[in-house]
Amino acid sequence: MLPMEKKVTPPEERGYSGFYHKEGDRIVCELCRHYCKLKEGQVGICGVNKNEGGRLKTLVYGKVSALNIDPIEKKPLYHFLPASFALSLGTVGCNFQCPFCQNWQISQTKDLSGSYDVTPEQIVALALEKGCKSIAYTYNEPTIFYPFARDVALLAKEHGIKNVFVSNGLETPEVIEDMKGIIDGFNIDIKGFNPEYYKKTLKGSLEGVLDTLKRLKEGGFWVECTTLIVPGDNDSDEELGKIANFIAKELDPYTPWHISAFHPDYKVNDKLPTPLETLKRAERIGKEAGLAYIYMGNVPEDGITYCPGCGLELIVRRGYHVTKNILENGHCPACHRAIEGVWA
Repeated sequence: MLPMEKKVTPPEERGYSGFYHKEGDRIVCELCRHYCKLKEGQVGICGVNKNEGGRLKTLVYGKVSALNIDPIEKKPLYHFLPASFALSLGTVGCNFQCPFCQNWQISQTKDLSGSYDVTPEQIVALALEKGCKSIAYTYNEPTIFYPFARDVALLAKEHGIKNVFVSNGLETPEVIEDMKGIIDGFNIDIKGFNPEYYKKTLKGSLEGVLDTLKRLKEGGFWVECTTLIVPGDNDSDEELGKIANFIAKELDPYTPWHISAFHPDYKVNDKLPTPLETLKRAERIGKEAGLAYIYMGNVPEDGITYCPGCGLELIVRRGYHVTKNILENGHCPACHRAIEGVWA
């Protein structure tokens, strides 16, 4: 990686970044763990990072395809500024090829015709105008547009706005190191625990995702995990147990685990939606592994945070809305245990 100051990129340089190194007549992109080796004019697996004149250019810098104000609970992040709103943005492209992607219209395309030009300054101004406490980089994989997200996040930090990534977890060690002091929280997908499934079906790397998760925890970032449970793909007791045990033992038992129901989409229309009983079985498996905070998603079940110390009901979420929150400065009001999360 080329030396980079933690300053917003000047307008004349936007789109170019130092997240690459040279290897012969190619450059090696360092934004994700594919480490694409690009000849002049060549674009990486994600479809949006290009070797232009021997430099890495992010073609989606400032090209926003989706922009919404969402409850932070929708990301989902349950232990991060509850009941607040996040200005959520995405571009196009992805470094995975999940056949069940629910945002495939933007993640599985390189077409920028439906995008519109927005500067980092405009994004932050909008977040301030709308009272958003955070900016979420989401919808498609944010790692592939990190040079854009980085500039937005640096400006946001100047105004006290936090930044969160909703990601498949293929960030490189180089990017993770740079994110320190810039990105505050993550929701990382653990889409299964079978390396071949990751490689052949998703076109990703389980080993890379697990390493990212460990690095994020070691780096002091707030982390929550999500598993979309797809019938027949990752819903066995064995696989769910491996995911839960990894979180409990390699991260910590207080890392929230979101277990979400699949619904048919994109190329996968031959499976039924995930039964509620499957989610409840996953919840039991997570509890057996020692996880303290487990939440079901995409089903009509309340998301309740209980105190791991005394069992008191602390936060109740109905859908994406918080209906109860009795935390006192991040602590249980009964036993005064500190509850893991980012509360202010």
